[in-house]
Amino acid sequence: MARLLHVSASPRAAVSESLAIARTFVDAFAATHSDAEVDEFDLWDGTLPEFGPAATGAKMAVFAGETPSGEGAVAWEAAHTTFRRLNTADRYLFSVPMWNSGIPYILKQFIDVVSQPGMLFGFDPEHGYSGLLQGKKAVVIYTSAVYGHDRGPAFGNDFQAPYLRDWLAWAGVEAVEEIEFRPNLVTADAETGRAAAHARARDLGNTF
Repeated sequence: MARLLHVSASPRAAVSESLAIARTFVDAFAATHSDAEVDEFDLWDGTLPEFGPAATGAKMAVFAGETPSGEGAVAWEAAHTTFRRLNTADRYLFSVPMWNSGIPYILKQFIDVVSQPGMLFGFDPEHGYSGLLQGKKAVVIYTSAVYGHDRGPAFGNDFQAPYLRDWLAWAGVEAVEEIEFRPNLVTADAETGRAAAHARARDLGNTF
């Protein structure tokens, strides 16, 4: 049975463009994958653990071949629980609005929580990193209200898509599709781009 994990990075609920496109994708996916399970992970729902001093201490202990203890063990288990939610899915949907040319901080927190040695990646002193999320695939929805590929630097820069592309590749996810909706809401009618983004979401949802 296929399992889709939707990781939502927008806090804007019903007025979010990225979430609206994600809903179109999920509806199409559910309609054509009747036996699939869909897990909706709202990163703003309060369940995402922090990755602070105790957790980083535990991570360094694991790197050193030691077993975390005390607060570190608790923090490490919280990270492991979040990672298991990611790892038990075989298909991912990320809905990602652009914040200040990059990704929302809550998504960076999620990435920092799940990107752990022996979980998301392996490391060899001679050959470096190896991603452990093998055989999985992802769709990423990118939205931005001002930045666009054909606009100058006065309209911002894109550290959003390159970051997610690099992280997914590093994690071992090689099959990645993207949906973009980047209207200039200050000067342009967004409806044409919005319709195109939803159409692509519907097509990908049907075949993902």
